[in-house]
Amino acid sequence: MIDYRPATPADAEPLDTMARAVWLATFGHSAPADDIAAYVAQHYGAAGTLRRQLLDPAFDFQLAVDGAAVVGYCKLEPTFFAGEVPTDDALHLHQLYVDPARHGSGVAARLLDWAYDVARSREKSAVLLTVWEENGRARAFYAKHGFVHVGDYAFQTGSQIDRDLIMRREL
Repeated sequence: MIDYRPATPADAEPLDTMARAVWLATFGHSAPADDIAAYVAQHYGAAGTLRRQLLDPAFDFQLAVDGAAVVGYCKLEPTFFAGEVPTDDALHLHQLYVDPARHGSGVAARLLDWAYDVARSREKSAVLLTVWEENGRARAFYAKHGFVHVGDYAFQTGSQIDRDLIMRREL
């Protein structure tokens, strides 16, 4: 049975382990090996940004857990867009990761509903996110849930720049 709850500092290790595994499974082939290794070292592990963000009140995390295992999470954060799209009325969903073994189980949709609820509670009228243009599964999921492409974002992994689609869903 999957439980949904806010993340706590005690979740750092299982959250980090799950997030790193999903990131590598999704993007690990997309850039030179040195760039991938540098990105993973910066964002995951004991000194990674994910663990620091878990402790930062500017970030909100919702977990999907099965026993002690994190099987999905959603992270909301202050926007990092710098004029690519209007952001004043929107909440930024930065990450929605689900263990590939749980794809199609409803975990992602439930986490997305949590993001909508948070946005409404903050009197936002939309949710923004980015998705890699080559991640067809994620793009289809977001389109199915009413997100539309509204702009582009340059996502850097080491020396490589990829095109991420900025997507928006009105609430």
